[in-house]
Amino acid sequence: MRESDLDDVMAIEQRAYPFPWTRGIFRDCLKAQYPSWVMTEHGCVIGYGIISLAAGEAHVLNICTAPERQGRGHGRRLLRALVGMARGQHAERIFLEVRPSNPPAIALYHSEGFNEIGRRPRYYPARDGREDALVMAMELVSDDITRMPPL
Repeated sequence: MRESDLDDVMAIEQRAYPFPWTRGIFRDCLKAQYPSWVMTEHGCVIGYGIISLAAGEAHVLNICTAPERQGRGHGRRLLRALVGMARGQHAERIFLEVRPSNPPAIALYHSEGFNEIGRRPRYYPARDGREDALVMAMELVSDDITRMPPL
């Protein structure tokens, strides 16, 4: 992901989430040099993912597929790319947060080997106040990649 991708990324972010990240948050991630990737199809951005890496751990900060492209395996490919990147940087585990009101994402994360390890109360903004976040994690042992289900 580059600064020049941010118009496309923001368009997807705003369509996909009722409380989207701001352009400034994406810019800050780029300035911090977090691994940030876009997925393209026929030259158009259709998804993106950002992780942070530190102290042997990785954290999925944002992962999103354009709503009109969901259900085609793109999110799974993005997630696997981020996990592979974390593994390549020798992270021992990877974390993420997800809204309990997002069952498709939770199912994807479970199917890729993530487990719920906790809850962050009132983590996300919501229409009627705040929504908890499920905290999920996966240990990155060397043979995980061979146990992932096929696309």
